[in-house]
Parts: sequence; C-alpha cells; structure tokens
Amino acid sequence: MTVKSSRFIPMSFMGAPFAQSPKGSGAAILGIPFDCGTHPTRIGARQGPDAIRAESTLVRPYQPPEFDFNPLERLNVVDCGNVACTPGEIEHSLEKIEEATSELTQTGAVPATMGGDGLVTLPQLRAVSKAHADLVVIHIDAHTDTYPSTGSRTNDRYNTATTFTRAAEEQLIDTSQSYHIGARGTVTIPGVFGHTQSQGYQLIDGDTLNLRGIADVLSELHDNLAGRPVYLCFDMDFFDPSCAPGVCTPTFGGATAREGLSLISGLKGLNIVAVDVNTVSPPHDIGGMTAFLAATVMLYSLALVADSSDRP
Repeated sequence: MTVKSSRFIPMSFMGAPFAQSPKGSGAAILGIPFDCGTHPTRIGARQGPDAIRAESTLVRPYQPPEFDFNPLERLNVVDCGNVACTPGEIEHSLEKIEEATSELTQTGAVPATMGGDGLVTLPQLRAVSKAHADLVVIHIDAHTDTYPSTGSRTNDRYNTATTFTRAAEEQLIDTSQSYHIGARGTVTIPGVFGHTQSQGYQLIDGDTLNLRGIADVLSELHDNLAGRPVYLCFDMDFFDPSCAPGVCTPTFGGATAREGLSLISGLKGLNIVAVDVNTVSPPHDIGGMTAFLAATVMLYSLALVADSSDRP
C-alpha cells in the first residue's frame, strides 16, 4: 500500500511550509526549546514552541480592520523548525541559538522565534545586532530581566533574570532608547528597577503603564523609535495569569488579552526587525490557552513586520 507523504508533514506554525533555509522569505519561524535559564520549579518552556504550533491551528490570518491581509502570505513565511538545544548545557545552547538566528538574518529574513524561557533572547540579540546597527529593544514583560548578578558559575551569569544585564554589558543594543514595559509584582531582591535604569534602559513599569494608558505610551515609542531597527521581545507573563497561566513566572496584576494585543497592534509603523515570543510553559497551561494566545501574539507581530516591509 502506498501512503501519501503529505500525511507525515509535521505540524508548523499556522500551516506555513517547512524549509531548511528561509532564502526568499520575508520572515521565518524558529522554535527555541530551551528552559535552562528559568526557575527550577517552573521547568517546561522547552515544550513551548511545539505547543504554540499546535494551538496556532485556532488562529485565523486576517485581522480587520487594522491588518486586513494575510501576513504569512505577504511575507512568504516559512517554518524552519527548532534549534537543537541541549538541556543542561547552557553556553553550548546559547551558541546554537545565536548560530541559528544568524542563519536567518543572513538571508534577509526577519527571525520570528518561539521560546523557550527568557534567556533565549540574549543569543538572538547577539545575532540580530550584527545584522542591524543601532538596534533598540521593546521588551514587554512582567519583569525587567535586568537583575544584578554575582558569582562565577555559568548560571549566575546566564539566567532569565540577567538577560538584559548581559545585553547592556555586551553593548548589543542602544539601552538609552530601549524600553522595558509592564514590569510589576514581587521580586527576590530590592533595587531591581533602579538597577535596570542604571544600565541606561527606559522603564515603564506596570503601574505607570496603567496610569498613563496604552495610547500615551505608544505615542512615546513612536516619537522616540521611528526609523530605528526594533527588536520586539514579548514575554507572555506580561499578561495576567487569568488569561495566560502557562508561563515560567506568573505574576498577577497583568494585562488582559485585549490590552496586550492592542499594545502590539499599536506598534504599527515601527521598523520591526526581529520578533521574540517566549516563556510559554505547557505543563503549567490550562487547555492550551497560553499557547493559543502566544500564537495570536506571533500573528499580530508578523503583521507588524509585513506592514513595515511594505513601506519604503
């Protein structure tokens, strides 16, 4: 009996075709199954990429009225599979992530990655900063990931809490125009916000975001970042656990799904050169709702990329 090969095509993000190389594509999906930088009681983000792919079957490509087009078609999006990360080998995995991201940027494709915990951002910044001088970051997260770090062990230097401390130290981005948006809740040590600002970052914490409103914050971002290459990093714990329970570090007081998606769509007009959606932890999810929301965040982000690619 002959079995059609199409029955064995693995699941991809929203049915995008699989490809070893994204050459000719405007954006490429890349899964990063890594969770060695997170808290030991919330291991599970390595399962995030495949969970997001699975739940992406619920997402429809058109987003009227703002993005009434199919960004996957407009960008010729392909899914390049997952990075071959090795559990427990932090530095080796970071090298693999940087290498895989560089392979995408070298073809001209915008990397659109699915983590993985928040440490996966660091090697991606290493790769993207080589392709885009004057890079800035919009980091939407319940945490700044800019903690001070001490100690000589690998996991003292490289963990989810120090991602942007290392990025500043390595001068990968222009911290003076890079934004942390939405930080809130309990932390393990004092002085985290002060340390974040001491590294040069702009900080709009959760309380300030609520006080000012999304529209006012978006206005500031557009005023300050117009024309700059922007690395968009979206940590799913920006959302309240009531709508995104399956994350590495859940923190109450976060955004609703509507608020978070409105924030993303409001970035329309900025030059998004990389998309990084991370911290989905399927073992802690409920009915796949966090992975479903993450897939929606990715689609909205791809629409931003498609919109910016259409402008001169």
